[in-house]
Amino acid sequence: MLSQLLTGHFDFFSIVAEILAVLLIIFLILPFHEWAHAFTASLMGDKAVKYRGRLSLNPLNHIDPIGALCLLLFGFGWAKPVPIDPRNFKNPKLGMAVTAVMGPIANLVAALFGILVYKILAVFALGFLVSDFGGYVLIFLSFYINCNIGLAVFNLIPIPPLDGSKVLFVFLPDNAVNFCYRYQQIFFIALFVLLYVGILDGVLGWATNGLYSALNWIASLPFNLFIH
Repeated sequence: MLSQLLTGHFDFFSIVAEILAVLLIIFLILPFHEWAHAFTASLMGDKAVKYRGRLSLNPLNHIDPIGALCLLLFGFGWAKPVPIDPRNFKNPKLGMAVTAVMGPIANLVAALFGILVYKILAVFALGFLVSDFGGYVLIFLSFYINCNIGLAVFNLIPIPPLDGSKVLFVFLPDNAVNFCYRYQQIFFIALFVLLYVGILDGVLGWATNGLYSALNWIASLPFNLFIH
């Protein structure tokens, strides 16, 4: 989005559609992502998340202003992480891994919903979809879907403090986990450097395309049954 604005090669209504998609993600999907963490942690034994105000879909409890701005400008961002005490889990490492992975799964569920909406329009309102306004709705849905899948992939990168690191920690000894926690800010800065220079583009693109194909296949199942 930012690159389009800087180069001047953009359509006003396309930008509006993308901004609306990002605002929906900021005020609805990011809180859903964090709620999924909190809800899973509560189920697994950390009841304190409720008293921290995070077992809620209220966006004011979850939005990080800098993370929201990054999402608006660059297409990826974050919310305030849910404080979780792994000592409340029967198996702290496994509990953290399950709790962590539920956030990206929430993004994938949101993306699946967007794909289903598109397919419903394509089947029952194709005339609307190919109209001028329908084209902007398609841009909205496409950006919404891709952004959610991108957020899921981004959060599954196994680098602290992203969700994927908690899954990686299940397989690491405690001293390695403590080292990663101690230097997680350095790891996070290094991640942004890798993203900026494009070293991870190939892997992230492959993962994003693979997840999109899988979600599209799942969303197509009821329509295939309907058609046949």
